[in-house]
Amino acid sequence: MLPDQLSSALAELDAQGLRRRRSVLDSPQGARVSLDGREFLSFSSNDYLGLASHPAIAAAARGAIDAAGVGAGAAHLLTGHHRLHHDLERQLAGFVGLPAALLFSTGYMANLGVITALVDRHGEVFEDRLNHASLVDAAVLSRARLTRYPHRDLVWLDRKLAESRAPVKLIATDTVFSMDGDLAPVSELLELAGRHGAWLYLDDAHGFGVLGEEGRGVLSTLPLAPCPLNLIYLATLGKAAGVAGAYVAGSEYLVEWLVNRARTYIYTTAQPPLLAAAVAASLRLIAGEPWRRERLAALIDRLRAGVVGLPWQLMSSDTPIQPLLVGGNVEALRLAEGLKRRGILIPAIRPPTVPAGTARLRISLSAAHTEDDVDALLAALRELAHD
Repeated sequence: MLPDQLSSALAELDAQGLRRRRSVLDSPQGARVSLDGREFLSFSSNDYLGLASHPAIAAAARGAIDAAGVGAGAAHLLTGHHRLHHDLERQLAGFVGLPAALLFSTGYMANLGVITALVDRHGEVFEDRLNHASLVDAAVLSRARLTRYPHRDLVWLDRKLAESRAPVKLIATDTVFSMDGDLAPVSELLELAGRHGAWLYLDDAHGFGVLGEEGRGVLSTLPLAPCPLNLIYLATLGKAAGVAGAYVAGSEYLVEWLVNRARTYIYTTAQPPLLAAAVAASLRLIAGEPWRRERLAALIDRLRAGVVGLPWQLMSSDTPIQPLLVGGNVEALRLAEGLKRRGILIPAIRPPTVPAGTARLRISLSAAHTEDDVDALLAALRELAHD
């Protein structure tokens, strides 16, 4: 697209109700935020456990600055791999019960790095149609054949895996789908991958810290002993963990290969060591404070019971992601704006992020919310239903 075409293209986005604009946050992340100079009750972050501004995590980061400075100053394979990074990788591997782990700067970079390191133009990548954009982009960048299967359709996937003649096959899926909030059939996918000689890549961005025993993620819900050699696990550290970055875990051979071949790991400066110290503190809180997940479960039940009778329905989800299905783009924007006028912040999610005709409000619950917060949201929705 040429420079003089951008203005008309942006106007077209406006006409379709698809143009995105940034807001400026003037407060710590939390259930209540200051945004663009206004105070809001927020249901619009992925801070599921309410840890993003936890004082213990902030204290760990401050303490690490004195010991390690701020910037890492170099890539991991030069002099940027600090002891804090190294120790955290071992802690993360142990936390999810896998032999080894590797830190990445973001989940997007991890997905790009892993898939392109394992699959080339001779391989085939199989992805759930509702996967995060980073998994799709990673497959495209790998130049492998990309086969996208209907959401959670294992019969279709089984048939396509059997038909594939690719020397390397990789199944990639979100564990919690970020716009629907439902779960991938992980046990069945693991069986399929084993039967067809394929890798299974689990992106647990929205499950880590929330799902399973002590918040150890989707793997803690599975009987994995020993770790399957074809399993790749990813979790991000900027959602439930409340910090930043991501890690990939699996066999020692897998991690060693990624150190040598994952371009998004090799060719970038390491994250500040202070973030590794912050994540270590977060892990202690995730495992040691089960009340956060218990509160989340209670708030989910309260919200789902409270929307009964409204003209919009919540999609099927037992996770903190509770999408309120609206349908049209303009109507979703109108509903989000109505809530905003009442001091409640929830994003309207529209195509291409979700399929046409399924625009929605993505309600994100947090352990930082209270029952009164959920009741305030329900009261506002009832008002808007009668406008």
